[in-house]
Amino acid sequence: MDAVQDDVALREHAVSSDDSSVGPQATTSPGLATLSAAAASLAACGGGDTPPAAFMALETAQDRRQTLAASGASAAAHSDAVSPSTTTPVPSATELMDWAERNYAVFFPSHQSDLTLAPYLYRYYPETRNYLGVANGRIYILGPVSGDVLGDVGSLADFAQRVFAGRYAYSDAQASRFLAQATLGVTDADIQAVRSMGFEAWLNQEFARPVSASNWSFLVANGLDVDPDARNIAKFVDEQIWQRLLSAPDSLRQRVALALSEIFVVGLDGISGNYKQFQLAAWWDILADNALGNYRALLEAVTLNPAMGGYLNTAGNRKEDVALGRVPDENYAREVMQLFSIGVDMLNLDGTPQLGSDGEPIDSYTQDTVTHLARVFTGWNRDTRVGVATPEYQRAPMTLTATQHSTLAATVLGVTIPANTPGAAALKTALDTLAKHPNVGPFIGRQLIQRLTTSNPSPAYVARVATVFNNNGQDVRGDFKAVVRAVLLDDEARDDIRLADPAYGKLREPLLRFIQWARCFKARSVTGDWKGGNTSDPGRSLGQSPLRSPSVFNFFRPGYVPAGSAIAAAGLAAPEFQLANESSVAGYLNVMQTITASGHADIKPDYSAEFALATDAVALLDRIERLLCAYQLQPATRSTIVSAVNSIAATTDVGKNNRVYTAVFLVMASLDYLVQK
Repeated sequence: MDAVQDDVALREHAVSSDDSSVGPQATTSPGLATLSAAAASLAACGGGDTPPAAFMALETAQDRRQTLAASGASAAAHSDAVSPSTTTPVPSATELMDWAERNYAVFFPSHQSDLTLAPYLYRYYPETRNYLGVANGRIYILGPVSGDVLGDVGSLADFAQRVFAGRYAYSDAQASRFLAQATLGVTDADIQAVRSMGFEAWLNQEFARPVSASNWSFLVANGLDVDPDARNIAKFVDEQIWQRLLSAPDSLRQRVALALSEIFVVGLDGISGNYKQFQLAAWWDILADNALGNYRALLEAVTLNPAMGGYLNTAGNRKEDVALGRVPDENYAREVMQLFSIGVDMLNLDGTPQLGSDGEPIDSYTQDTVTHLARVFTGWNRDTRVGVATPEYQRAPMTLTATQHSTLAATVLGVTIPANTPGAAALKTALDTLAKHPNVGPFIGRQLIQRLTTSNPSPAYVARVATVFNNNGQDVRGDFKAVVRAVLLDDEARDDIRLADPAYGKLREPLLRFIQWARCFKARSVTGDWKGGNTSDPGRSLGQSPLRSPSVFNFFRPGYVPAGSAIAAAGLAAPEFQLANESSVAGYLNVMQTITASGHADIKPDYSAEFALATDAVALLDRIERLLCAYQLQPATRSTIVSAVNSIAATTDVGKNNRVYTAVFLVMASLDYLVQK
């Protein structure tokens, strides 16, 4: 868009009308006579002038398809050949203009009211002196954006799929792409449901789905609560989380819980006390229970959770003692601000840092804030009143011992908690203050965007999500259902034009790749125990394993930039690349070559649908590509994989099996799959 902006700037001097006195809600505007005269001329000659280069950013649907095809990203066109799209509704003029304001704010900034001059319904943008209008189903522009020549840029029908990108899936590719962002794995049934219901109805269905059976109940069902060894030995630590990630029916909820687990981090190596498998089970359960709930409720559940209490030293944290020189532990006080709520810089609504008079970012808190907030988190510890002979005390919220709670006043982010405030009341005030801070919407919202859709969301995308975080439309703040809906249905997430943008998308983290494989191919546990094990070894396994983050800073940082890379030169972040190195890349390929063929431990795939297509390499690849990467393979990649599959004889069952294994592995090894668009 930079070239377009430059072009527009150069053309501004050509505007013949002085509109400086016209406000945004004007009922008449300069140049209206020009618009009317140009319309009459257009009607008389039966056509319009060719749109200037500056407006070619607003392609017609055909132009866009050609652009995507040229870049090898024509996913929608490819999938339509396999599964024809539904009838496309035609947007109204108002819907078209609302969409244009969201997506081309450089031309059409700020929301304007509809104005009428027959046959036009149009809007005027005084900041840019541009007009956008619709007449007889055609879309017109006038102003510096078009070199002051009336431009016909296409019909409403041409733009239908882009305008309604956040409502309907017009192809299997669009449905699969949405599901790859919204769930842990794509299935045929999911694709069919999304296409028949539309995105909004599908999300509402998932929001209403009951929470799946807890990790805690899985451990109890396997007798770990009465197993004397489980108290001191971390038995079933991995099984309890693998079973939920790989088989739970509430896939959307679990996908959001996975995202939250990489923002609110607890890792096995950092927790303390007995029954570690139960601690981690209880931890995941609060993430899953609150994933589609409210941020404030999650923040309190996180703060009082025993695993977090041990991980960041809240459990057993005691008030100051001047005689002993003891001060409250500040670990949780620092991380709850830095990582779980507001971040280190003051933010604008769009996630960009606020700058001081020196041009540097403004700190969101100081060391003094940490010292004061730490007082609030004293006196809390595991609730041993329920007894320690069973693991129950490792999931009961921590309880307060008043004599260990600091009685000093605490000033936190401008709010003073008076001296001698009871501990529970002090905690409520502190958490309310954090949850109400203006940073939380953009800080948490941007990270959820990164975990679900793209590593480098535009500031406008972040602002739209943060706005919904601040108010879900019913004066509720922190509604995760509304936030997830905003993340997934935003134009920037759904518009297929993003497929051709090299800055859009995200590297699929290794853990998610494995989970997607298992769910796409209906993997089952032979023993029923889901013995996935620890997959943290980068040289011999995935290089990542759930609930085994090496630190509270997650497996990767949201702002990580690979040094000396083209990504760095482009000024982009690439969080998941923090896990990518020579060892991990080779390790992933080696382990997936085995997994795609024979499964992982006792986790085995069901390739029956793929085996049925084994003799037809193209049909086989179509199916695998549809499930794993929404028909996003480049033509050259497809050709390479088809050739490799065809090189394997299909005259025996062994040969047919190997064709399937090869196709699945090569797709999952391809760059087109590894980068989720």
